[in-house]
Amino acid sequence: MTRNYIPRNDAAFDKFFKYITQYVSLKSSGSRPEWGHIPQLDRTALDDTYATWYDAYSLTFQPHIKSVGDEKNRQRKDAEKALRHFVNRFLRYEPVTDADRTNMGIPNHDTVRSSHTVVHQTAAFEIDPEKACVLRAKIRVRGAENTAKPRGYHGVDIRYDVLDSRPASIHDLRQSDFSTRPIHRFYFNEEDRGKRAYFAMRWQNGSGVRGQWSEIVSAIVP
Repeated sequence: MTRNYIPRNDAAFDKFFKYITQYVSLKSSGSRPEWGHIPQLDRTALDDTYATWYDAYSLTFQPHIKSVGDEKNRQRKDAEKALRHFVNRFLRYEPVTDADRTNMGIPNHDTVRSSHTVVHQTAAFEIDPEKACVLRAKIRVRGAENTAKPRGYHGVDIRYDVLDSRPASIHDLRQSDFSTRPIHRFYFNEEDRGKRAYFAMRWQNGSGVRGQWSEIVSAIVP
């Protein structure tokens, strides 16, 4: 899958980035969105990144000032990095379709499947208190005795949230994270202490393909 899909020209990049934010908003809005897999926090962060980029970019519409151009270039670099991360995390796989990616100008999957395309293993983990406001997860393959990461795997995609009752589905977990290590820490606010947090994880291989979600596990925030 090619990575050179982001336009080089600033005006074309701005149009490209803005359209993706609008497309994501459209598909993720409403009481029963088509794309319920993208947490609100991540959608808001994408919108904020675009707004920050546009603020810096729009200042260059005036006669050239070197400091303004330098800041625009810095914001463009940060915006590209954030956009690529969002695309790779949320827009590469179902429920996003090939037609959706074509509409957004994002390349579709290679026709040649790699040897690690299918992710068979399911993540398993234990959540333990480490200190005030911090929970620690020990991650492994379900059924394995050690925490060795499977060959060709990049890490685990994580969803979690502090909720008043057990979530009905993974989509109710609004916070997201990613870990490439067997130990992962979750940091909570002081007001979350004594409340119950819920977690789910799934393996992701080096090509970005994800496996099945684990069971939802809960723990009390210390």
